[in-house]
Amino acid sequence: MDQSHLIPGHVGIVMDGNGRWAKARGKGRLEGHKQGAQVARNVVEWAKDLGIRQISLYAFSTENWERPKLEVRGLMSLLSILLPKTLPEMMENGVRFRVLGDIAPLPGSARRAVEKAVSATAANKDIDLILCLNYGGQQEILVAVRKALVWANEQENGETALNTLTPEIFRSLMWRRDMAPLDLLIRTGGEQRISNFHLWDAAYAELYFTDVYWPDFSKKDLQEALSDYASRERRYGQTSEQVG
Repeated sequence: MDQSHLIPGHVGIVMDGNGRWAKARGKGRLEGHKQGAQVARNVVEWAKDLGIRQISLYAFSTENWERPKLEVRGLMSLLSILLPKTLPEMMENGVRFRVLGDIAPLPGSARRAVEKAVSATAANKDIDLILCLNYGGQQEILVAVRKALVWANEQENGETALNTLTPEIFRSLMWRRDMAPLDLLIRTGGEQRISNFHLWDAAYAELYFTDVYWPDFSKKDLQEALSDYASRERRYGQTSEQVG
C-alpha cells in the first residue's frame, strides 16, 4: 500500500525558544541563536532522511526588525558567516537553498551570502531548504493583491478579470508560487500561534505545537511531529467517507 501520503511534502517550522533557552542557561540571546542555527542544519539532514521534499524555516520575520538592534545585527552577522560555511555541506547533500521573503533590506554582506547560496545550489534536487527572511504572511498576501490589481487593469475589462480570479491564480502571484503547498506547520517553544507565517497555505496545513525550545529540538521530536501528522485525516472540508 502506498504510504507516501503519510509523509508531508512541505514542512514549515517556527523556530521559537532560542532566547528563552539561552536565558535559562545564563547566556546571551545570540548564543541561543547560534545553537539554533546548528539545529537548523541538523533538521535539514533529518528531513531529507525521512523523505520530506521541502522544509521552510522561519528565520527572520518582518516584525523582527523591532528587536534590540544588537540582536538584529548579530542575527545578520550569523547569516553572513554561517551560510558560506554550510554551502559545501548543502552541495554534498543535494540541498537546494531558496528564500521566501524580501531580502532587499538585508545588510549587504548577508544579502550577498544568501544570493550566492541560492545561485550555487540551484541545480540540487534532493531537498529544498526554504529560509524565510524578512518574511511575513500578511505582507506576502498584500504583494499578491497589488499584482492582481495590476493584472486586472491590463485586461480588457478589469472588473470581469477580478471576478474570474481564483485561489489558484492568486497563489501564482505570491512569493510561494513555485513552492509546494504547506502540509505541516511546526512551532517549538510552547507558544500556540502561527505568528504571520505561511498564512495562505496555513488554511489547510496541519498544525503541531511543542514545548521544546528550538535549540533542544531533536530528530526524535521531528519524528513525533511526523507521527502525529500521519495519524490525522486531512479532509479539506469533505467528510471522512468522501476522502476514505
